Amino acid sequence: MHFSKFHSAVLCLAVSTLLVHTALAEGPWEITPQSTAALQRGLTWLAENQGPNGDWESDDLGLIGMGALAFMADGHAPGRGPFGQPLERALNRILSSPRPSGLLNVADPQRDMYNHGLTTFVLGQAHGMTNDSRINGVLDRALKLIAFTQAEDGGWDYRAVRRENGHDLSLAVMQAKALRSAMDTGIEVAPEVVDLAINSVREHYSPDGVSRDASEAEQQKYPGQFTYTRHGGKASLAMAAAGVVCLQEFGQYDDWRIRKNMEIIHAEIAKLKDKENRNNGRLPFDAYTLYYVGQALYQVGGEDWQRSYPILRDAVVESQVLRPGNPREDGHWNAGAHVGGKPGDLYGTAVGCFILAMPNRYLPILQEGRIESFQHDVP
Repeated sequence: MHFSKFHSAVLCLAVSTLLVHTALAEGPWEITPQSTAALQRGLTWLAENQGPNGDWESDDLGLIGMGALAFMADGHAPGRGPFGQPLERALNRILSSPRPSGLLNVADPQRDMYNHGLTTFVLGQAHGMTNDSRINGVLDRALKLIAFTQAEDGGWDYRAVRRENGHDLSLAVMQAKALRSAMDTGIEVAPEVVDLAINSVREHYSPDGVSRDASEAEQQKYPGQFTYTRHGGKASLAMAAAGVVCLQEFGQYDDWRIRKNMEIIHAEIAKLKDKENRNNGRLPFDAYTLYYVGQALYQVGGEDWQRSYPILRDAVVESQVLRPGNPREDGHWNAGAHVGGKPGDLYGTAVGCFILAMPNRYLPILQEGRIESFQHDVP
């Protein structure tokens, strides 16, 4: 794309070869016969319940994109193999939908940047996995819109408009993943966009027991976590994971806030051992939370991934609906929050499949190496 010149080291890394993720604990323990079978049941549900126009009865392009992502996460390509046609239909639905501005949202304008960020991320992954020339122009305009709508404080609003102040961390993480997804497949992103976003994410961290205005050295002595708002409001597991994902995507691998939030994530996953969700369709966490928890574990990698992914994986497998002979039920999960009906089942099933497929490392975002040029001090 035609943003201002980005760090040459970033571009060289992205367009050379996708580096194998440096997780220290990769091995056969990541995948079990049960998780493989559950993944295939989930993908089969997505294929059989999609519909001819590829949208699973949803007008949210981001959710349609999640359906496409589930197929790509298991290594499927558009038009080829058992899931090639449903993947192609989903991508066709997305690629036929951009507004003249580049906006990827055909639903309520209040969902502009949720749908846009998530769909742009999926297109970035598709750009790295397919030879579909239609993606280039759509992705280029989508990324320009993300840069154009970034608020002066580094965040984003719900609507695709540029404001003085961004809204919350849930919006920032979606744009972060969209930007990194594009860079991993060789597309340039302006460094000032990244720097502003990093500052914004750090402002969503809230220490417990000391003022947010205290020095970083002082804050590190206390527990704390990322929150929905900049002033410490609405702490949740979802925001703890979202903050970790943002910093990892932007190359801030050694930021001390990551470890604080990983402790929260591990503690919540450990509780899953005592929960019974057998075949009731309820994911271990709601779909939004699970999506970021899984990625936080994977991106930090090493001991963190090895410690908690098997627990998370097994909880996902255990909760899948089993109704052999009933294609409208068998193999799905529901979203658990935020989205209901068939779109909710789409969201839940797509996220469940994504979590189970992560160890396959087919997606560019799961093959990324570190971008060292991001590891500079952001003013």
